[in-house]
Amino acid sequence: MRAAERTGERAVEILATGPRALVEDLGRPGLARLGVGRSGATDRTSHALAQRLVGNTDDAAGVEVTLGGLRLRARGALLAVVTGAPVPVTVDGRPRTPGELLHLRDGAELALGTATAGLRAYVAVRGGLDVPAELGSRSTDTLSGLGPAPLAVGDVLPVGEDVRALPTLDAVPVVEPRDSGGEVVLRVAPGPRRDWIASPGALVDPLWRVSSRSDRIGVRLEGDAVRRDAAHEGAELPSEGVVRGSIQVPPGGEPVLFLADHPVTGGYPVAAVVLDADVDRAAQLRPGDPVRLAWTNEETSHPGR
Repeated sequence: MRAAERTGERAVEILATGPRALVEDLGRPGLARLGVGRSGATDRTSHALAQRLVGNTDDAAGVEVTLGGLRLRARGALLAVVTGAPVPVTVDGRPRTPGELLHLRDGAELALGTATAGLRAYVAVRGGLDVPAELGSRSTDTLSGLGPAPLAVGDVLPVGEDVRALPTLDAVPVVEPRDSGGEVVLRVAPGPRRDWIASPGALVDPLWRVSSRSDRIGVRLEGDAVRRDAAHEGAELPSEGVVRGSIQVPPGGEPVLFLADHPVTGGYPVAAVVLDADVDRAAQLRPGDPVRLAWTNEETSHPGR
């Protein structure tokens, strides 16, 4: 669903989308019993920061941009900001900085280059994007098809009314999405089916690489296959509930880390769950990135236990 143009109102006009640009807010919580996942911004921290910087509530809708390449034109004077993955930012061709408040005059063009690290950038405008909501959210869910269609050139997105006090900061620093040394370390707790894999070390010993088959549903990890415990070799599970951050291990042995658009149930064993504080960092992983998983308690931190 695309927002229709409303003459005389403030809006943003999409001039280019890059690989993918979606409207996202904080999603649809509390509907899993109906088979509806939460969805929402994949990197919730970066989304919420962008909204706060322009004086919106955290659940206002903005644009989630994959890798960069978004260009938009302001219709009316707008206040905007770009957060998340570090991307080159220009306004009318002049370099600006991610995390800096951008005062866009009527007709000004905001452009994002290609991210130098990380995967997803977030664009917020004061007042939020006022596109139609479905089941209480303006988020695009790529698994279910709920919410607005992916943005396309020519879309005009109305901007809502200001909802909070004016911002008090002019800029915030951009945080490098990787740890020192280039690897991303994600902390994990034992999942409900940890006993289905041969040993705890099967998950934390290898250096994993992010697959090009990753998306908003989940990060697929490539590396040494995780072997099943002999007692569960060839066994099947009935579908059971899964949450954002769950690490499911399919029969092929390559783990899948669920993100925003994950299904509400899954039939493969969930051997571990990424701590909620680290899931947003996982959302910034890009194909080829090296990843290590680290158990969060001593009992499961040693192979063979």
